[in-house]
Amino acid sequence: MTTKNIMIVGVGGQGTLLTSRILGGLTIAGGYDVKLSEVHGMAQRGGSVVTFVRYGEKVAEPIVEEGQADVIIAFERLEALRYAHFLKKDGVLIVNDWRIDPMPVVIGTAQYPDQILETLEKDYKVYKVNATEEAKKLGNPRVFNLIVLGIAAQHMDFTKEEWYDVIEKTVPPKTIGINKKAFDVGYEM
Repeated sequence: MTTKNIMIVGVGGQGTLLTSRILGGLTIAGGYDVKLSEVHGMAQRGGSVVTFVRYGEKVAEPIVEEGQADVIIAFERLEALRYAHFLKKDGVLIVNDWRIDPMPVVIGTAQYPDQILETLEKDYKVYKVNATEEAKKLGNPRVFNLIVLGIAAQHMDFTKEEWYDVIEKTVPPKTIGINKKAFDVGYEM
């Protein structure tokens, strides 16, 4: 098997690290060699957070190079735009259609770009979902990341039961039910 490269990008507090732990646990359980790497940029203040998950028979290093990601999971539109150049030509970009203004936009020294998703769709295969709104319908907006992960699961070679197993082992026990429900919402999209 060739090495698979997945990137998870978002803003501090969006569950990027939890999502990478779920993916890491899933691929380890699948018997693969797995490398994880996390890059935190002012994560606690709403800064960019990037996680690399690489798995295969033998993985030498944890970092995904530009143009090599099979899947990019983006929890926010601007983060999708910021990291889209890491995607392979035949890769997929899964985007939570949600806006979080970075500090320069908040203080008025920059503008949030218009038409981000339309721009991305010109060059990439984009799956967009307003996972935050879907999570609110479930009663917990914090589980939007599992909805996005459910969509990503459709582009990976693991069974739904394998996903459930790692979700149960990774999320806090009292949130297992709602996290599995959120995963199902994305998985069925």
